[in-house]
Amino acid sequence: MGVFRLIVILFVATLLIPATVRAQAITGTVQDTSGAVLPGVTVEAASPELIEKVRTAVTDSSGQYRIEALRPGTYSVTFTLPGFSTVKREGIELTGSFIATINTDMKVGTLQETIVVTGETPIVDVQSARRETVVSKDLIAGLPTTGGYSSLLALVPGIVGGTRDVQTGPCACTFSSHGALLAGRANEEGRTLLDGLLISVPQGSSSNYVADTRNSQELSFTVSGSMGETETGGPVLNIVPRTGGNNVSGSFFAGVGPQWAQSSNYTDELKAAGLTAATPLIKNYDYSAAVGGPLRKDRLWFFTSFRSQGNSQYISNMYYNKNAGNPNAWLYDPDYNRQAFRDRTWENANLRLT
Repeated sequence: MGVFRLIVILFVATLLIPATVRAQAITGTVQDTSGAVLPGVTVEAASPELIEKVRTAVTDSSGQYRIEALRPGTYSVTFTLPGFSTVKREGIELTGSFIATINTDMKVGTLQETIVVTGETPIVDVQSARRETVVSKDLIAGLPTTGGYSSLLALVPGIVGGTRDVQTGPCACTFSSHGALLAGRANEEGRTLLDGLLISVPQGSSSNYVADTRNSQELSFTVSGSMGETETGGPVLNIVPRTGGNNVSGSFFAGVGPQWAQSSNYTDELKAAGLTAATPLIKNYDYSAAVGGPLRKDRLWFFTSFRSQGNSQYISNMYYNKNAGNPNAWLYDPDYNRQAFRDRTWENANLRLT
């Protein structure tokens, strides 16, 4: 009963913790057609990514506004002020820690008049000097990788990972910048975040927490110009988990590599060199499923996912011991009919409430 109470208390406390403040923001200055700044303008940022649908700010005495803590997604921004025409800017896309600067001119007009401004999303963040690469969920789903962040490091210019082999499962992979390695510093300057929360071990960028990156909203790699989220000057990986929405949606992924689908390169030359048996994969599989939607529309969203992956492979020149468990035999006697193998399995399940 005590354990059950503790679980309930921890669950409720988790619900009461405020969401991590995110770096995405929309900011800018509002002025009239003569160039004079306009204080008191109501600015609304709307997006289906927001459960409250709209975030609101008001310009200050210098005509500036700033809407913080926005999730990745596409936004429309509306500017309203009595005596002026309403201005609406659509198609503003936020990814990673990008801060979009949207400056607006408003002209005198009626309240019924709305001016829709079309234009490309700003691509230069003039509010920050950080350099960042964002990997979206569509790119993660389309690439033939294990979906772990260790297998996505190769997509980021200026980043080098501690594991350079083909990944068949999740990996607690260290990473740093190329310059750090060339300067002779240790490969421990990278940091891994989950929605802004540091999950790296203190001595490096790796983490024993296996995040479900395949079902993430996006992965953002800050290469340089990081702010105060971490204590080092190395690259920062932030894994942004997905949330539900007002519509039910889901996904399923399955990847299987059976042993019978493999060919063999176990040649006579290898036998002569002393390799007694080949080391093929016994099995290699990856299954994941996710579903999200509303528990109560515009009030409570859920997103849950499950992933199971594993692989088994024979080990070179290692065999079971025929004398295992025999107290009268102390010598190793290899059983060549039972080759040793390595088996690894990872399972990951999570539930996110918004």
